Amino acid sequence: MDKPSIKEKGDIIIKMKACGLCGTDIEKLRGQYTASQPIIGHEPSGIIEESSVDSLKPGQRVFAHHHVPCYECYYCTHGSATMCPHYRRTNIEPGGFAEYFRVPAWNVKRGGVLVLPDHVSFEEGAFIEPLATVVRAQRRVKLNRGDNVLVVGAGPMGLLHVMLSKVNGASKTIVTDIADFRVEYAYKVGADYSFNSKKIDTINEVKKLTDGRGVDIAIIASGAPSAILSGLLSVRKGGQVLLFGVPFKGTVLNYDISDLLNNEISIISSNAAIEEDTVDALKIISERKIDVSKLVTHKFTIDQFNEAVRVAEEGQAIKVIIQD
Repeated sequence: MDKPSIKEKGDIIIKMKACGLCGTDIEKLRGQYTASQPIIGHEPSGIIEESSVDSLKPGQRVFAHHHVPCYECYYCTHGSATMCPHYRRTNIEPGGFAEYFRVPAWNVKRGGVLVLPDHVSFEEGAFIEPLATVVRAQRRVKLNRGDNVLVVGAGPMGLLHVMLSKVNGASKTIVTDIADFRVEYAYKVGADYSFNSKKIDTINEVKKLTDGRGVDIAIIASGAPSAILSGLLSVRKGGQVLLFGVPFKGTVLNYDISDLLNNEISIISSNAAIEEDTVDALKIISERKIDVSKLVTHKFTIDQFNEAVRVAEEGQAIKVIIQD
């Protein structure tokens, strides 16, 4: 593809230096993710190559957000900015897995580009978007100090939830996954307990660890119906279940809805992030409250992209980073 060029006043062109490979990128490649445009690479950081806006200069190290809402419509002014009709229409061109990409003036004008402090690496900058979605999600469930938390799914997003839950004061953080590699990796990022849900009964184990009550918050970082069920059955009376992983369209759950009311269980979903979340995520990374580099297990160059996808799909990686 040709190198992108500035199309209107306010656009900038960024030379990509690092971009995280996300599960939704792979789903888009496989035709399984249709909630937004089939543009891949949404966790990029890099160096401004060209700028048509006075506040951002060539040579600056930056992160660019792919989706940015209008902040003026009904959804934006009623606390649902990620549901803004403009949100998923916005994107970087041609995507973050390119040597250069254009950030449209719409995104730039609304705070979609953040300057990285000198001590924050490009690799760390590539975690701003994923961490921002976790920041927003834990804000939505109002995770409190002393809460016991279950994280179902120990992929990179689940492990970011583990790390942020500790920053937010969680007491016990319990992790489950079906891959032994990820189960063990959870301990490296601060999990108090981690086990393979194929080998150990999640519900019984969680009840044992919480004096028979269940956890205060169950975070479902997987879209599998079995993962959602395990969260619903592991949360205490009056507890909260956070739906964070994206189920395939058409997913049906075999669950007795009367239990929600009888046990006053709240189900809260969280989708994506906005600029207040990316700002907070950069602050958390910059202040070293979370060491996101612990999650990086593999790095590839752009011309090794197909190999990067293969490694990610095999399940023996946590976070894969594409570099240029």
